[in-house]
Amino acid sequence: MSSFIATASPAPAASPIDGVVTNDGWYPDVSLTDMRDAMRLDGTLTAERIRHATRDAVLSVNCELSAWRMRQVAAGHAALDDVPAVRVDGESAFVHHYLRAVYHRAYADVTEKFRGYDSTKSGGQDAVDLACTVEEAGRNARWAVSAILGVPNSTVELI
Repeated sequence: MSSFIATASPAPAASPIDGVVTNDGWYPDVSLTDMRDAMRLDGTLTAERIRHATRDAVLSVNCELSAWRMRQVAAGHAALDDVPAVRVDGESAFVHHYLRAVYHRAYADVTEKFRGYDSTKSGGQDAVDLACTVEEAGRNARWAVSAILGVPNSTVELI
């Protein structure tokens, strides 16, 4: 008697992705390896796609924080890491939140591109699952930006 056990094929190995997305000097540069590892991106994404999404995310987050940054520069802070903040594991909380916002924006961007390739029932469910993932990544990015700005994650009013 013989038996067959089906197993899922392993995710493709991640391709080497050296380098950083160089930022403007005030915000930290973004290591593509750190971003890929933190967000658990596998080898299905090319290094070029990850770099492109990360560059878009950096520009988006920098734009969203521009007014806050101007206030910090006016207060004499030469870089994000110089803004007084709690330090955890040697890293400024502001730097941590900034990188979290960039990572999650980039992740939402690359994940969103995977929706809609499969029209089968299981493919439709996968698209729904990916939509939730994209929304969660977007939410996490917004919360990270809110943490930098010092504003609540949500606004609630009595009607």
